[in-house]
Amino acid sequence: MNILGIDFGTKRIGLAVKRDAVDVVLPFGVFEWEGEDEKIQEFAKLILKENFDKIVIGLPVGLESGEETKNSKKVREFAEKIKLKIDTPIEFADERYSSHEADEMGGEAYRDEKAAMVILQEYLQN
Repeated sequence: MNILGIDFGTKRIGLAVKRDAVDVVLPFGVFEWEGEDEKIQEFAKLILKENFDKIVIGLPVGLESGEETKNSKKVREFAEKIKLKIDTPIEFADERYSSHEADEMGGEAYRDEKAAMVILQEYLQN
């Protein structure tokens, strides 16, 4: 199964992938977003072109409470906009500590990509 992992941000979206042929999660780039609705179509085209079977989006929740935050609403709104353009199933994954773990990683990938990698890896392990 080809899965796209997303670390949603108001300016950038970090991307990571898990492909059928590869047994590891890899960075997939950063999508410049800045909240522009016209970018939704461009992002949807990327998803369709890469033939993803599933999308996993990191969902911000309170560190201690585990409850959704005001940023969770922004992520869900983004997902709803994407759902209007594609039929690919979208799931959410707890993104607590993903940025912290991304900061601990080495390598050349952007922090946003690393956070997406952490989100997708955690999703796959659960």
